[in-house]
Amino acid sequence: MKIKIHNCLAPVLLITAVVGYGCAHYPINQPQTVNNPQWTEAKKADEITLFLTFSGGGTRAAAFSYGVLEELADRKITINGKETRLLDEVSVISSVSGGSFTAAYYGLFGDRIFTDFEPKFLKKNIQGRLISRTFFNPVSWARLASPGFNMSDLAAEYYDDHIFEKGKIGDMVRRGGPAIVINATDMVSGLRVDFTGEMFDVICSDLWNYPVARAVAASSAVPGILAPVRLRNYASTCNYKRRENIETLLQAENDTEDITNRRAWILRNAIPYLDSGKKKYIHLLDGGIADNLGVRAMMDRIMLRERNLAESIQSSPLEHTKKFIFIIVNAETEPDSIWNKTDAIPTIVTMIGSYSTIAIQRYNVETLALLKESLNGWSDQIRAVRCTNGKQPDDRSCENIQFYIIYVGFNALKDEKEREYFNHIPTSFSLEPEQVDKLRAAARKILGQSKEFQRLLQDVGKQAGPSDRERGPEEASLHNSE
Repeated sequence: MKIKIHNCLAPVLLITAVVGYGCAHYPINQPQTVNNPQWTEAKKADEITLFLTFSGGGTRAAAFSYGVLEELADRKITINGKETRLLDEVSVISSVSGGSFTAAYYGLFGDRIFTDFEPKFLKKNIQGRLISRTFFNPVSWARLASPGFNMSDLAAEYYDDHIFEKGKIGDMVRRGGPAIVINATDMVSGLRVDFTGEMFDVICSDLWNYPVARAVAASSAVPGILAPVRLRNYASTCNYKRRENIETLLQAENDTEDITNRRAWILRNAIPYLDSGKKKYIHLLDGGIADNLGVRAMMDRIMLRERNLAESIQSSPLEHTKKFIFIIVNAETEPDSIWNKTDAIPTIVTMIGSYSTIAIQRYNVETLALLKESLNGWSDQIRAVRCTNGKQPDDRSCENIQFYIIYVGFNALKDEKEREYFNHIPTSFSLEPEQVDKLRAAARKILGQSKEFQRLLQDVGKQAGPSDRERGPEEASLHNSE
C-alpha cells in the first residue's frame, strides 16, 4: 500500500515541482554598479574607420553578413607601409535581428567565427530546436504558463547555452575588437534601443554582465512569433546627469516649431526613459521595426551630439580618421513577382509578408538617402575643425576627408536567376546547407565587384590578394540555383 501511495504521488510531486519552477520570474537586467563601457571606446582607427551594418532576415541575413566578414578577412591592404586585413580595420558593427547573430558571435569570439559558426548556427535547424523546446517539453509548458517567462526567454536560454556560451556584453568589450551595437525596438515608443553603455547609463543598468544571448533575442523578437524582451528601468538611481541637457536640447528644437524635426521627435520620446516611475519597464521587439539596416544607430548618435560628427569623434579612437567607410549589408528580399501575372487572390499570409517587405524596403531607401545627404555636411564639419585647430595655412592635409558607401544587396546581382533564387530564400532560422553556402558566396561576389569597394582598395593601397585560408564549396558557381 505504501508503495502504491508513493507511485500515485510521484506525478503530482513532479507537476508541483515543474509549476513551481515555471512560476519563478525570469532574471532581468540589474542596476548599474560600475561605469558602463562607452561607444567612444571603439577600436582605435588611424587612416581609415570602417563601419559595418548587418540587416535583419533570419539565417539568410546571418549567412549573408558572414560572407562579407569572410571577404574582408581575405582582402589585404597597405596602410602607412604596413599590410593588414580589411577586417582588422572594422571599428563598429551595428546589427539588427538575424544580422545580430553574426555580429555578436564575431564580437565575442573574433576569428573563431570562421571555424565553428557554421555548424553551431548557420547550418543548424535553430527553428526546429526552439519548436521542440516549446511544444515537446513539459517543463517548458509550465514555465511558459507563468507571467514571468515567455518564448523569447526560452529562445535566449537556447542561444546562451548552445551559441554564445554564456558570453556577456562585457566579454565583447574586453576582447578589444570592434564595438558591437545590437539594436532592438521599444514596443511602446517605437524608438531604436541599443545595447550600449550610453543607453544603459540612461536607465542606470549594468551592461557589463548583460547576456549577449538576451540582447540578440531582443534584436530578433519578431512580433507575432516571439514575445518582447523586458528591460527594467532604474533611471535616477545612478549618477547619470544628462536629463537637463536632453530637456535643454528639446526646448531648442521645439522653438523651431518644425513638426518634421526628427531630432526633436527622438528627444521628446527619450524623456520618459529618464523617469523610472512613469516608464518602469522597456519591452523590446525586433530591431528591424525601427531600422532594418542598422544604419540609424550611428546616424542618431551623431545627430544627438549637437549634430556634429567632428565633435562626436574628438578625443575618441576615430579622431584622426581620413577615410570613413560604410559597408551596408542588406539581406532584404523582393515581394514575389508572380502576383503580377495572375488574377488569383493572394492568401492572408502572402499579403502580410508583402506588406512588411514593402514597408521595410521603403524605409530602407529613406535611411540610405538620409545617410548620403548627411555626408557633405559631415565632411565640411571635420574639415572646419581640423583646419582651424593649430594647422598652418599651407598644410592642406586636414582637408583630405573621404567617405565611401558600399552597399551589399541582392539587387546588385546582374543575373536574374540568381536574384530570383535569393529572393525566394525564406526569413527563418532554418536553411539548407546549400542555401547558406550560396548566400556566403553571393555576399563575397557582390562586395568584391562593387565599384565603390574597388575605389576604396585603390585609395588605401595595393591589394595583396586573398589570404591562405582555404575557401570552401561556397566558391562554386552561383548559377546552379534552379
